[in-house]
Parts: sequence; C-alpha cells; structure tokens
Amino acid sequence: AAGKDTRGILRMHQFDKVELVKFVAPETSYDALEELVTDAEDVLQALGLHYRVIELCTGDMGDKASKIYDLEVWAPGEGRYLEVSSCGNFEAFQARRTNIRFRREAGASPEFVHVLNGSGLAVPRLMVAVLETYWRDGFVEVPTALIPYMGTDKIEAPANSPF
Repeated sequence: AAGKDTRGILRMHQFDKVELVKFVAPETSYDALEELVTDAEDVLQALGLHYRVIELCTGDMGDKASKIYDLEVWAPGEGRYLEVSSCGNFEAFQARRTNIRFRREAGASPEFVHVLNGSGLAVPRLMVAVLETYWRDGFVEVPTALIPYMGTDKIEAPANSPF
C-alpha cells in the first residue's frame, strides 16, 4: 500500500480497543446485536460526536456473519467518516467451530449459542474525532462527559506552541 493514509494515527499497525463478545440464545441474537450497537452509540452520543451507523450488505460481510453494522464517526479535519466500531451477529458459525453449546434445562439436548462480536470503539480514531470536533482557536474544549475525568473543561496549547 502507498499513499498518505498508510501511516500515522489513523492507519496504525496496532491500536487499542476493547473487543466485545457475547454468547446468547439463538432467539435473542438479533435483539442482542441491536443492544450492542446501542451501547457503542451511547458513548458517541455522550461525547457529542456526529456519527452514522451503516448496515453492511451481504457482499461486504463474507460468509461467516449474518448481519454487521459499522459505526463511523465524523472527523472534521479529515473531512470524512472514520470507522470506530463494527458489531456483528455470527449466529452459530463460531460456536460450531469451537463447540460452544448450552442446555435450556437439565437433561435437555445441547444447542449451539449464537455469537456476537463488536469492537468497543477504536481509541486512536475516536481521539482524532474528539480533537478535531472540539478544537477551538488555541485550545481543545473537553466534551462534557469527560470533564469529571479530565478535571478541566479545556486543554490549552503551551505558550510557545505554534498552535
């Protein structure tokens, strides 16, 4: 690969995120997927970021998933959306490969669980979106939800900074 998007904070070889995995009964898997997406959306809303949720078409999913949503956050400085999460329902595919089953009651036949996977927001890309969204002339306004953790409502550039 070549070009401007092959290095830097947006295209890192490795980045921090939390991977969410959920085992659920087959009849609840699609409701559980919606809850997983809502959990990721709640964080983006709390940060006051503009985002969109995209349902992938079957041609973009591969043959293992039954439904996938991507969450993308708007990065004003980049002038584009950045993918920060992907949440998918893999039904029993992964459970069959790993033999993960459950019994509804003692003595009942074992059934395969449905497996949901989701990335709990890619930290570097989320940080880019926060910094670009909240940049003001000479400082970054701290999103309201982060003020208790940051102990301040803004981050100012040092006096000798070109910013």
